[in-house]
Amino acid sequence: MAAIVRSCAVLPNKVVILQRFFPALLLGVAILFANIANSQTESGADQLRQFVRNSKTAEGDFVQQQLRAPKANEPQDKGLKVVRQTQGHFVFQRPGRFIWDTQKPYEQKLIADGKQLIMWDKDLNQATIRPAGQALSTTPAAILFGETSLDQHFDLIEGEERLGMKWVALSPKKDPNAKSANDLPYTKISIGMASGLPKALELIDGLGSVVLVTLDKIQLNVNLPANRFTFTPSAGAEVLRLN
Repeated sequence: MAAIVRSCAVLPNKVVILQRFFPALLLGVAILFANIANSQTESGADQLRQFVRNSKTAEGDFVQQQLRAPKANEPQDKGLKVVRQTQGHFVFQRPGRFIWDTQKPYEQKLIADGKQLIMWDKDLNQATIRPAGQALSTTPAAILFGETSLDQHFDLIEGEERLGMKWVALSPKKDPNAKSANDLPYTKISIGMASGLPKALELIDGLGSVVLVTLDKIQLNVNLPANRFTFTPSAGAEVLRLN
């Protein structure tokens, strides 16, 4: 980090962005823990179950977009408007290890090593570290990174076929011991499946904001070195540890 003053000026804006996109990033990585289905005739839910059950590792590319409806003074015939877009590469190893490497328009990495979750910001030369369990507890990642059945925590609801994908809605099952009815930040979570792979994730919050994550060039069950998820901050980096 060039100067503490620069960090203080830039960090608040980035914190807002991270708070908004953090669950979506986690969900985007988490959904990737699964396997390819052999039959095009299988339902989207069955394809998703197969993918979650059998894939051990994978990597590929992603594009993440934040979308919104047009405002009153904007053309109403062009659909949702893209207000922010990032793209990069992901790697995961079940359970609980992943790298969500944003490469454009800025370089950031979200890294989980099974014990802690690390957000690395190259421009700030700053790493923010928090316990993985706590950081994932309010997102589907907490379930999808684990070894348990997807159906144990979600109702899988078949949706429509569009854009060449079979869409599946994930509805969290009610937990009678939970303090609140639903801690997830989204009112709707949908996954687009094609040829046994998750090709898109669609997340909608209570304000109607939409996050769309599209996945490409997915390679399943790749061999990963033991240190693939090890992170070492660069020289002079600022390291923030959050409990």
